[in-house]
Amino acid sequence: MRLVNWFTPAIALGRIAWLRTVLYLFVILDMHAFVRDTRDKGEHPDLYQPLLLERLLHLPTPSVANTTALYIVLIVACLIGATNYFPRIAGWIVAPAFTWWVLIGMSDGKVDHDHLALVIALWVLPTVGGARRGRASYGDQTRSEAAGWAIRCIQICVIATYFLSSVAKLRSAGWALTWPGSAVLTWAIVRRPHPVGEWLLHYPWVLHVMQWVGIIGEFCSPVILWLKGRWQLFGALFFLGFHAANTAILLIHFLPTVVCWLAFAPLERIVPWFQARRSDHSGETEHEAEEGREAQQQAGA
Repeated sequence: MRLVNWFTPAIALGRIAWLRTVLYLFVILDMHAFVRDTRDKGEHPDLYQPLLLERLLHLPTPSVANTTALYIVLIVACLIGATNYFPRIAGWIVAPAFTWWVLIGMSDGKVDHDHLALVIALWVLPTVGGARRGRASYGDQTRSEAAGWAIRCIQICVIATYFLSSVAKLRSAGWALTWPGSAVLTWAIVRRPHPVGEWLLHYPWVLHVMQWVGIIGEFCSPVILWLKGRWQLFGALFFLGFHAANTAILLIHFLPTVVCWLAFAPLERIVPWFQARRSDHSGETEHEAEEGREAQQQAGA
């Protein structure tokens, strides 16, 4: 029973509303900045090498017609879903459409694991309904186990991105702990030259320390799922710093995973916090106005 409760915590629907808006808008950015060659592959179907999931589902070969239609459907559905109107309808369109978009985009043999959490998030978000629509949904404090299940799925996939990465590093070295002591970062910097990375080439011991810190952090990442409050925040900041370092050294951003870290943030508190601040400000203004009227009356007397 405790395990079931852990998988389905009661979380405010407001967090789901914020995630819908952020993730659906991010999908539009992703289509133009990251997985942006899907439509180009529709122009060269002879180079198409379907991935396993595409073969299992017997998805059609990309063409100019179906990739263009896929693009239009995704843009329209994401814009509608981001408003939190018709969230289930828009969500059940975006999830399979973007999955197909990503499968086509990564059908050239390079599958980016930074999209794992984002794709899963798009599939679980439509499973959560809500009584409020539009702007009102952001402040919905109604707690829902369905919302908690969706949030937990996203959190698990975010953490799995790191943990499975550490497993892959160990497996590639024959299950020996040789990766952190290798020159893989040196090789990566030489392959992707950047001023910060090139400066670090003069300090190889720093690169080795970073490799050890990275793989230990990835291997221990599941602990974050059981941390709470400030400790969970520290864990999230560690990995955000991890990505900031990768971006500074190698220009590798991992933004599709980074944006899904918002599933750990108490986004449902934004609206109540803003309303409380506005209420305090209104109260101070009324108090000042009352003091002004009293001063005028005293001056008139």
